[in-house]
Amino acid sequence: MGEKTTRKRPGVKNKSQESKGGVADNSKSSPGPSAGVFLLLITLAAALCGYYFLLAAPDTVFVRVADHVQRAVYNVPCSKDYSQEEFQDCKPKRCGRVVMDDLVRQEDAEYLLRVAEKGLALGGSSGGASILDLHTGALSKDNAFIDIYRLLKAEKIDLLTEKDFKIYKKVKDQIHDAIAAEFGVPPGKLYLTKPTFFSRMNMTTPKTIHDEYWHAHVDKETYGSFHYTSLLYLATYKQDFDGGRFVFVDTDANRTVEPKLGRVSFFTSGSENVHFVERLTDGVRYAITVSFTCDPSKAISDPESR
Repeated sequence: MGEKTTRKRPGVKNKSQESKGGVADNSKSSPGPSAGVFLLLITLAAALCGYYFLLAAPDTVFVRVADHVQRAVYNVPCSKDYSQEEFQDCKPKRCGRVVMDDLVRQEDAEYLLRVAEKGLALGGSSGGASILDLHTGALSKDNAFIDIYRLLKAEKIDLLTEKDFKIYKKVKDQIHDAIAAEFGVPPGKLYLTKPTFFSRMNMTTPKTIHDEYWHAHVDKETYGSFHYTSLLYLATYKQDFDGGRFVFVDTDANRTVEPKLGRVSFFTSGSENVHFVERLTDGVRYAITVSFTCDPSKAISDPESR
């Protein structure tokens, strides 16, 4: 289910030195900046350099929207994020990113797009990023969340059908099995976890930090239970929206996945896969984030009609 910006005056001569017009007496000059000030300036300079290189890193497109890939893989060295964890059978031993265009049937992706559209039509953030979580019922509404199941019951709206949940579970299972096979995880040791949700991004001006989806982050730091993150895209870059590409931040380059309807992208969730979503410049972008954990205590069940 992800996924930061930050930005000095020369001294003047002492009045007595100016009036005398002679050589300055350095022994009587004011003391310079303290060590603490120097440390602060060095820290600020380092932060600015890091931000500059994040923005200045060359952009390499890992998978283009025009590509059709059965399986595209980019391996990266695993971070140390998993070293102190248990779950030996499940936690990543090889890390990387995978894109598949044939994993989910096109008609199933189109069906889930309609589920997302009709569910999110009942709510919507006052900023530009909204979610619908069928597991908890959480639906973005203005600056908060409402329970879509309570809303449907109160308003007597017949919206979500048994078929909606059936297709959702089918697609989730396909992604689960693909991740297990790719990373050598016994399927029974890999569990769905929260948050798993539909997302919609549009051109509405962001109102809170939660609307600012374009900041680089690490899923395992944001959501401690994550071991593997996946996305099913429900809209197509340059057709339904502009901007909104998914960007992995590596030390040598930014590697980008261009979304398209039905494309699945998944990756290990640690700091080997720092990433962000480009800010939209036009249109509406839909996707589903489906998250998996190795920790059975963090597992969630499939959503059901209520």
